[in-house]
Order: sequence, then C-alpha cells, then structure tokens
Amino acid sequence: MLELHEITKIFNKGSVNEKIALDNISLKVPPGDFITIIGGNGAGKSTLLNCVAGVFPVERGKISLNGEDVTALPDYRRAGDIARIFQDPMMGTAGSMTVEENMALALKRGQKRGLVRGINESRRQFFREKLLLLQLGLENRLGVPVMLLSGGQRQALTLLMTTLVQPRLVLLDEHTASLDPKTALKVLELTRELVEKNKITTLMVTHNMEQALRVGNRTIMMHEGKIILDIKGEQREKMTVAELIDMFRDVSGGQVQSDRMLLT
Repeated sequence: MLELHEITKIFNKGSVNEKIALDNISLKVPPGDFITIIGGNGAGKSTLLNCVAGVFPVERGKISLNGEDVTALPDYRRAGDIARIFQDPMMGTAGSMTVEENMALALKRGQKRGLVRGINESRRQFFREKLLLLQLGLENRLGVPVMLLSGGQRQALTLLMTTLVQPRLVLLDEHTASLDPKTALKVLELTRELVEKNKITTLMVTHNMEQALRVGNRTIMMHEGKIILDIKGEQREKMTVAELIDMFRDVSGGQVQSDRMLLT
C-alpha cells in the first residue's frame, strides 16, 4: 500500500515566487489499485509523482510504502521498489545499449551487481518470450541498439522492463502523450494488460479524460495542489467525460483551462 499523509510541497519558499505545489494532500492506494490522475496545468500532478519517487523532498507530511516510512529516502533508495515511465520515450532506456542489455539491467533492479556475465543463452530465450507479448517483432532484435527503435517501441520496451522484476509501485507520467495516436493507443493497451495481469499498484497522470475514466479502477482530479475529486466504483463506471467536466467545474468553481483535458 502507498499512503500519503498531509503532504505539502513548496517551491521557492520565502520568496516572491513561492508556490504551494501540493497542499496538505492525503491519499491511500491499496495494493493493485490503478489510479488515473487528471487536472489542469500546474495542478500538482507531476509534482505528486516526483514526491512519491523521492525526486522532490516534502516540507511536511509522511510517505509510506507497504508500511515503511520512505519520506526521507532519496530517489535512488526508492528505485528498487518504484518504477517510472516518462513522457519522453528516450528517458526509460539506455539508447546506446542493445535491447537485451537494457532488459538485463532491468532484471537486476534492486539487486547487488557484480562482475558476472549478465546475458547468456537461457536469459536470451527468456527475453524473447517476454518480448513476444508486445507483438512488435522485438524478439528478433535483441542485439539492436535501443536508439534505433521508434518512440512507441521504446515505451513498450520500458513498460515490459518494469514487470521483469515486479515493483511495488509504477508511476506513469503522461507516458503516451508524445506518441502518435495509433501508437499511443497500442502502448496504452499494453499498459492495461501488463499492469492488470501482474496486479501492479499504479499511478498514471493523463490529460485525456476519456483515458482517465476507462483505464484503471479509480480516478482522482487535482486542482491548485489539492485532490478535489476521487471517483471509483459504480459512479466511475457510469460517468461520462461531460459529467466529469461538469463535476470539476462545480467542485473547483472554475473553468477547465487546458484544452488537452477535453481530449477524447
């Protein structure tokens, strides 16, 4: 379980540019929950993921993962338990290394590493079997440098790599936003399949409200550093994008400022 208790994050504290990015946020995420996070620009979505990952320290509050207080742990100390996929496909893999070398590194996440051969024939066969799940032909391109793959192939590979050693938590920060629509849909379906099959606890930031309601089992909406809506169960299943927008306007007292939030 991921639990946030009264988390506050302030940028440029004490200056004229002070910004409260997260305002006393509390959130409980049971094991296996797949939560989509929506909100306008500056709502605090990416800041929330960065605080959970340990990239940004928090001013106040507590972050717990499976009962362990990780609030003071830096990002590299949390990396064994938390996997991240970013909007930029180039950030999830090492471009100069081959497909099999990237997968070998992912397989050692959270483990001590020594001077032993990382890839042998049995491991290559294991990688081929996993890559077959993607249906992208990558099982025949183990020796190809990742920099030669398309953006969609790199994101799909990154997704697969996160499941080789199952993390306690996956953070997806608009991981389909920079892909063309057809590829984005493919990667989103792969996300759904891999996360649900492996029952991985997941937080996914998206600007697409249709995605927010149809992927995962729970949707939260952020506004000015606060969680203003938390929708799940039958209410979420029956909700339309138009109803979600109306609910946002009622709760926030404002307009949907970002056109990207209206995408369907």
